[in-house]
Amino acid sequence: MLDDLLPLLRDHERFFVTTHLGPDGDAIGSQVALGHFLKQWGKEVTMVNADDLPYNLEWMPGGDDIEVFEGALEQRRALAEADVAIVLDTNGAERLGKLGPMVQKSEAVKVLIDHHREPEPWFDHYFVRESAAAAGELVYEIIDALDPSLIDTSIATGLYTAIMTDTGSFRYSSVTPRIHRIIADILERGGIEAAPIHERIFDRKSMQGLRLLGRMLNRIRLRFDGQVAYSVVTQRMVRDTNASWDDKEGFVNYVLSIEGVKAALLFSETNDGSKISFRSEADVAVDEWARHFDGGGHRNASGAYVKGIFEEVIERVVDAAPQFIDLEGAGPNEYRLSEEDASYLQTLLKLKEDQSSS
Repeated sequence: MLDDLLPLLRDHERFFVTTHLGPDGDAIGSQVALGHFLKQWGKEVTMVNADDLPYNLEWMPGGDDIEVFEGALEQRRALAEADVAIVLDTNGAERLGKLGPMVQKSEAVKVLIDHHREPEPWFDHYFVRESAAAAGELVYEIIDALDPSLIDTSIATGLYTAIMTDTGSFRYSSVTPRIHRIIADILERGGIEAAPIHERIFDRKSMQGLRLLGRMLNRIRLRFDGQVAYSVVTQRMVRDTNASWDDKEGFVNYVLSIEGVKAALLFSETNDGSKISFRSEADVAVDEWARHFDGGGHRNASGAYVKGIFEEVIERVVDAAPQFIDLEGAGPNEYRLSEEDASYLQTLLKLKEDQSSS
């Protein structure tokens, strides 16, 4: 708990901070905020991840201080000599990639700061609360308890990004009046504005990414009387549009935006199966659905990785929907978007293209 964690941060000098594979806004924002706070506090901090920053977070102040693990002697030494190793926003060694076994076996005091269920038992200290909106909320509580006067532009940007992205821009059920008070404090102390952060994360798309989006929209399918929607991003779609896999960030939200849809899924083809993004409305939980397929996450935003033939994975996962969400007697029918709906989505896409080229 927090009372146990604070003396560790006060009394030790060398810290190693890491987060999960494919880091998102909460992971990177929390890492930057905590790492820079500890540095401001006079500590020696090394931040290393198994994966690089996604393209829409490369702008973040302090992001340049996060190293990608390459097995370098200096990186190994930093972990070996660390007093405390902190894992953020994930609770299992496998989700740390190549760093996982090294962190798990290190002699450092191992600390978990997270808001996911069922953490693995190898950590020495836990600051975990499932009801937290984001790992960034927990990092804010640490900073607030130690010295909130140190919140500068870099720390504030990290905290705001962490909480804003993991709450779906403050629309998930995890958002409370307290979250808004925290955000107000972050904005005031850091002297930052929210709009530029949103623009950099969500509103900057490459033309290749927009073409990929168009193909994804054309592949939307509806099931269970339109209460479940899904689409796909295949390897061929990425190649044909000359896009990158990072370009699909946020695609699943377009699927969820269809009127009447309670839950949305995006299947991203891999060499041996599919990565799956689950999203849902505030009163519909998808975390148990994802967990059934060895994934996990939050009530309204979860993920899973399922091996198998791509088309069979899609069918198996979508068919399981009635086991985990209330579909009120809907049949398993599948149909495409109407011409009117498809035309509307294409109009939105064209508008986005025009804005990008202007």
